[in-house]
Amino acid sequence: MPSPAHSNRPTPLALFNGSYLSRKPTGIGVVARDLVAALDPDLVPLLDPLAGDRPGSVAIPTNLSPEHGRRGHLQRLRWTQNQLPRLLRASGAPLLLSPLPEAPLLRGVRSVVLVHDLLPLRYPQLTPLLAYHLAYVPLVLHRAVKVLCNSEATAREVHGRLGVPARRLVPIRLGFDPGRLRPLGLERQPFVLVLGRHDPHKNLARVLRAFAAVSDPGRELRLKLVGPADARYTPPLQRLAAELGISERCDWIAWVSDQERLQLLNRCRALVLVSLWEGFGLPALEAMACGAPVIAARAGALPEVVGEAALLVDPRDPAAIADAISRIGRDPSLARALAAAGPARAARFQWDASAQQVLQMLQECS
Repeated sequence: MPSPAHSNRPTPLALFNGSYLSRKPTGIGVVARDLVAALDPDLVPLLDPLAGDRPGSVAIPTNLSPEHGRRGHLQRLRWTQNQLPRLLRASGAPLLLSPLPEAPLLRGVRSVVLVHDLLPLRYPQLTPLLAYHLAYVPLVLHRAVKVLCNSEATAREVHGRLGVPARRLVPIRLGFDPGRLRPLGLERQPFVLVLGRHDPHKNLARVLRAFAAVSDPGRELRLKLVGPADARYTPPLQRLAAELGISERCDWIAWVSDQERLQLLNRCRALVLVSLWEGFGLPALEAMACGAPVIAARAGALPEVVGEAALLVDPRDPAAIADAISRIGRDPSLARALAAAGPARAARFQWDASAQQVLQMLQECS
């Protein structure tokens, strides 16, 4: 990329760390993709592993994303510490903007990072990545110039659990892409949708028990679980489905394209997101944007995301989850009311507004 001194472009405010971007994004990858798309490429150039056509982008290795598993994670961490500082200096940008809590730890590297949740600290698991979550991520957050938080709930947790000063925490609203997610006016079909990984905090065992308890004499109602399989968690969940007698009505789908996701969200009877904790809850926002009725947990950031446009339930009560699924199925007026309220609620979450907030904060920090 030309240096600012030899270009008509303005001096960039920050360099966007796109190392997490991949061809099949989920979660953080979707947020990273949509946030950078809303930012001015002259003010925030992108470190791009996908060889996209964004003006001013800088090519980086293609093997750093979650698609490459644990090896990709380790390669990304090494690249972040060893190569990213050089790219930041070459860009002329005074700040690194990272869509997740990863940044070089070298003194003199000024970073702004986005934190999504502290679930690995809330629900610690003995994995090779435990040290990453217990030591590296907190250090990055403490050294950052500013920490963007995807919700007020996340900001409170980062302050309370890690002691990051409140003055450095900046809650921002995430958004959705209305080109990818919108009501299509399709007829709803008899299936309930779950979007997300199979991690324990996603509470899928209780979702399965709730689904089994829903009265469905014709056994027409199906449960579609869209999310990557995990050797630790998926097989026990599938065994539980067999024990409950619902295996034949459960569809386990590892990944869907944007178009398939749009169709599922426009066809499902309801989206169920009853995690024990969510730092934001992007599937709930996506479902509301498509006019899908949402059943959400009264936990974490979900109540602040869905407001009154969803049915809120106790995530630890399978009977309450089952009752919410049944209510939407037997009460067309309730389903219509939720379908109408969803897009209006989702309209409050716009990437353009998020980008303006981020740019203003970057200008203040430069």
